[in-house]
Amino acid sequence: MTAQTILLVEDDPDEEQLALFAFQQSGIQDQVVVARDGQEAVDYMLAQGAHCNRDISDIPRVVFLDINLPKLNGFEVLKAIRSNATTSLVPIVLLTTSDQACDRIEGYRHGANSFVRKPDDLDKFVASIHELGNYWLELNSPAYD
Repeated sequence: MTAQTILLVEDDPDEEQLALFAFQQSGIQDQVVVARDGQEAVDYMLAQGAHCNRDISDIPRVVFLDINLPKLNGFEVLKAIRSNATTSLVPIVLLTTSDQACDRIEGYRHGANSFVRKPDDLDKFVASIHELGNYWLELNSPAYD
């Protein structure tokens, strides 16, 4: 895989900063691209709208996707990414504050690779990001080369 990016889809500025801090503290070297609403995430992934000049073949290594987003919710983003042949196999981790069974089921039904509840504690959140980064960026063998 040639892409060395992570897509973080997060509309809450405080949680965005917390996630970016956690990525940094975890030693993750990949560039983190942030989309702040569902439509921006779809536009980035499908290289359309404001991201129409982006090379669509430059697939992020993993997408960390919140569920509760403006414009398009996380499930709609997930469906759009999965329905496009170029992006259909990108790993997508639902990273959310939700602990609702219906959200987990809906996420997996639409092709999420993982469902992770954001811990409330900073140290636990950093540890979670470290573990997620280790798995998705180091241990996992992606579909894309």
